[in-house]
Amino acid sequence: MIRITRLQKFYDTKNGRVQALRGIDLEVQDKEFFVLLGASGCGKTTTLRCVAGLERADGGEIEIDSGIVSSREKKVYIPTEKRDIGMVFQSYAIWPHMSVYQNVAFPLIKGRKQISKRQVAERVLRALSLVKLDGLGDRPATDLSGGQQQRVAMARAVVTEPKILLMDEPLSNLDARLREQMRIELKKITKTIGVTTLYVTHDQAEALSLGDRICVMHEGEIVQIGTPQEVYSGPENLFAARFVGEMNFIPGKVTGPGQVTSVLGQIRCAVPSTCQNGHDVTLAIRPEHLQILHSNTDGSEAVRAKIISKSYLGDAALFEIEVRGATLNVKLQGDSEFTVGQDAVLVLPSNRWRVYS
Repeated sequence: MIRITRLQKFYDTKNGRVQALRGIDLEVQDKEFFVLLGASGCGKTTTLRCVAGLERADGGEIEIDSGIVSSREKKVYIPTEKRDIGMVFQSYAIWPHMSVYQNVAFPLIKGRKQISKRQVAERVLRALSLVKLDGLGDRPATDLSGGQQQRVAMARAVVTEPKILLMDEPLSNLDARLREQMRIELKKITKTIGVTTLYVTHDQAEALSLGDRICVMHEGEIVQIGTPQEVYSGPENLFAARFVGEMNFIPGKVTGPGQVTSVLGQIRCAVPSTCQNGHDVTLAIRPEHLQILHSNTDGSEAVRAKIISKSYLGDAALFEIEVRGATLNVKLQGDSEFTVGQDAVLVLPSNRWRVYS
């Protein structure tokens, strides 16, 4: 449904020319919820704006529904209003002098897809019902809460029944609790209408909970594309490991097949074939994949440790532990009985380590 090939974009700044996109390639499948994830300046919003036609790419091609909408080489550029897209921005971008109904109806009345008044009314009421704003059509848009205003923006984006829905950090202005609720609603809405969605965010939790697939970006390049489970459980490089979720990192050296030596001792783990004996590497493991015990009773690989801090998280407890001069985070479910200053045993599961060169 969306195919991006060798996409490039440059910006001229007071400090010289900056390459925002470095020839990226990606494909979004029909009805897929595809998330662009990365820090500010990584190129995710620029990618979305190029797909929308709000930015002209300096190289490469963009296809929507098998038709080229942007190609510098082929001298093709389809303007935004002819790309059959809906957009939801970070700001609600609703008309303050209009009612909720008028805001949602605007693209049907003034846009390219002008239809009869009866059809307008049917579509607007259907869109408002979809975002759970039934009965609020006559209310001034500014009388709504932030979450409701974002729902108005969502209804306005889908009322034209676009082929593509583009969303640029639409939940970032909402409070934490409302963001969680809106994530669930967004997923339901997009699946209900069956629209192909390209979503931009810097929030890892948002990306993992919403995306069918996630594209991690860094400095104008794609670092990894995969399902949320693939990106979280198997980050392909050190940047992805650092950016997505919490991770412990320990420097080490490959000292044999499936073996890395570090301050924790000899760690048995899967070592990439590119890492030969003597290579310096970084060991990585997530806090929830480590375990602390009062004693090592099952013969697992383990080392003595000391608990130096504990943070209660409600459904879990996060411990900071010291092991042979290294500090690691361990996350245990529930309200653990371990206390600060207590000695413990840290279990090192060989199947949970990632090794990066």
